[in-house]
Amino acid sequence: MNDVRVCFVGDSFVAGVGDSEYLGWAGRLAAGTARAGLTAYNLGVRRQTSSEIRDRWLGECTPRLPSGCEGRVVFSFGVNDTTVENGSVRVDPARSVENLAAVLKECGSVGWRALVVGPPPIADVGQNERTARLDRSFADVCLGAGVPYVAVFAELSGNAVWAEEVRNGDGAHPDSGGYRELAELTRPAWDTWIADS
Repeated sequence: MNDVRVCFVGDSFVAGVGDSEYLGWAGRLAAGTARAGLTAYNLGVRRQTSSEIRDRWLGECTPRLPSGCEGRVVFSFGVNDTTVENGSVRVDPARSVENLAAVLKECGSVGWRALVVGPPPIADVGQNERTARLDRSFADVCLGAGVPYVAVFAELSGNAVWAEEVRNGDGAHPDSGGYRELAELTRPAWDTWIADS
């Protein structure tokens, strides 16, 4: 099929916040794809948690992935869940896991293939510890659901370009170099997933 449509659904990292080239990792993946007939939609929203994404994703994807096309969804979220506000994390880890499981089940039920990209590290040691635990839990959810999971947290934690650009930015988001690194980490899984009919 030559009408392949992909929705990238998630938070500010999906939106590419901080990228002076306005591509982010999602734009770079789409731009580097050889598959004909690909349409990519970026549905990243700043500060959104998995709960907020769970509430909106289906309504936003449905008009973009109509019957007759090959619809796919890339999910990526989690960092905002682990942010502490008013003395507690914004979303309890168990609820984050439940949210991911729910969106994957819903995605499968309407016949769309899913790919999940894990949450990246930021310039906050305490939050990174929470995000690393969530990353492992997300990997388990995807394994159980039979959905490919791209764990980027560990690799980016040791990536000098990512770390420097996050530090020089707002403490969370890199510039174009960091997003390029994230896109390249994701590309092998993406290439396999997008080529599979």
